[in-house]
Amino acid sequence: MSTLLEVSGISVTFDGFRAINNLSFQIGPAELRAIIGPNGAGKTTFMDIVTGKTRPDEGRVIWGERSISLLKLSEAQIARAGIGRKFQRPTVFEDQSVTENLLLALKASRNPLAALLWKPKAADMDRVQALATQVGLLDALPRKAGELSHGQKQWLEIGMLLAQEPRLLLVDEPAAGMTLAEREQTTALLVDLAKTRAVVVVEHDMEFVRRLNCRVTVLHEGAVLAEGSLDHVTKNQDVIDVYLGR
Repeated sequence: MSTLLEVSGISVTFDGFRAINNLSFQIGPAELRAIIGPNGAGKTTFMDIVTGKTRPDEGRVIWGERSISLLKLSEAQIARAGIGRKFQRPTVFEDQSVTENLLLALKASRNPLAALLWKPKAADMDRVQALATQVGLLDALPRKAGELSHGQKQWLEIGMLLAQEPRLLLVDEPAAGMTLAEREQTTALLVDLAKTRAVVVVEHDMEFVRRLNCRVTVLHEGAVLAEGSLDHVTKNQDVIDVYLGR
C-alpha cells in the first residue's frame, strides 16, 4: 500500500518535557485511523507537528507522492497541500447561514480584491449542496449556524474543511458532547470519508473507536505503544497497564 503521510523518528521537547519521543507513524491515501492514549500522551502535539504549528527537534514528516517535507512548509502551505484539521470545539460563523459558511470555505482566490468582487456561480451553489448532503445538513442550508445543535455544528465544520478538498483530515474528539444519534451519524460520515481520503480521528471514547472499526494507534509518553485493531491493542498488557489503568 502506498503511503500518503509518513512521520519518522520525530521528537519534541518543551521546557525539558519530552512531549514526543522518537515517534513514527504512517497512513495510506484512503485509510481511517484512530489515535488513542491517556492525557499527555502526545496526541495534540502530534497533530500540531503534522499541521506545522509545532516544529519537532528531530525527525522527518514526508507528504504525498512527491515526498515533500512538511517541515519546510508554513501552516498555510500545509493546509493548501491538502491537510485539514478539525479542532475539538467547532468554529463556525454563527451569524451566517449554513450556505454562507460553506461558500466562505470553498477553494477560491483569496486575494482581497477577488474576495470583494466574488459572486457565487451555479457551480459553487452545486458544490455547497453536495457538501451539505455529504455531511447531512441539506435541510439546514438556510438556517443560521448558531441555531444548529452541537453535532450539526461539528458536521458543518467538517463540511467547511471538505470544501478545501483535503487529502488528509485530522479530527479531534468528534464524539464529545454529541447525542447517540449524532454519534452514529458521525461514525457513518467518517467511515464514508475515508473511502476517498485519509482520516485520522483522535478520540478518548473507546465505544466510538470500536464503531469506527479501523486500525488503532496507541500513544503513550509521546511514542507509539501499540498498533492494530481495537481488540488487538486492548489485549496488549502494556496498553492495559497505562491506558486502562489496571
